[in-house]
Amino acid sequence: MSMIGNLLRVSNSELEEYLQDSSFLENRVYDDEAEEDSNLVDIDKSWEGIFFLLTGQNIESSDHPLARTLFSGQFIDEDQDLGYGPAQYLTPEQVKEVNAEISLITLDEISKNYDPKKMSELEIYPNIWNEEESLGYLTDYFKTVQEIYSEAARSNQAIITFLN
Repeated sequence: MSMIGNLLRVSNSELEEYLQDSSFLENRVYDDEAEEDSNLVDIDKSWEGIFFLLTGQNIESSDHPLARTLFSGQFIDEDQDLGYGPAQYLTPEQVKEVNAEISLITLDEISKNYDPKKMSELEIYPNIWNEEESLGYLTDYFKTVQEIYSEAARSNQAIITFLN
């Protein structure tokens, strides 16, 4: 099975609703119309590769400030499993902070962190790092992550991340 990374832009009131009752989030994510939700974006299997480009680490060992871009450590409901664990979130203020940091990162800068050998050694998912198009795959999805954060920051939205 594939582990797909997802980012969902939500209003602060929606975030509060999901924190009160996580079943609302699960219903939204797995609703038949979820594919048409422009606020829900999947970044395919690029999530841990992007995480590595941002932090130089794998998820298990990361203490880097940019880790929160995809894994904030703030859970909607620790007991809820949306496919591969619980959803995590950033408040609108936290989104603005992360956006201020990642919006300054150029594709050239992030590409310098690409290290197929180290990524393979760390077993960075999906472990395709010796393939020719791997870096382009990651930078394309990193641009998507930057766009999601930029739009959320402009719209004063929270971001929820999860794997399914």
